[in-house]
Amino acid sequence: MDDKLEIAERVRQACLQQAMEAWEQAGISGLCGEGRWEVALDAIRHLDVAKLIESPQD
Repeated sequence: MDDKLEIAERVRQACLQQAMEAWEQAGISGLCGEGRWEVALDAIRHLDVAKLIESPQD
């Protein structure tokens, strides 16, 4: 796979994973759907994309 596409795919997968984990945790904490959505978006906003670019996934 092209290097740029590989990086883009890593970033996409990391965003999805962060959002799903944040959504679940927010639900466990008792937040409503809107609150869970905000937590999920915030998790994506704070994702360290530089770290994803520097080190390939195992």
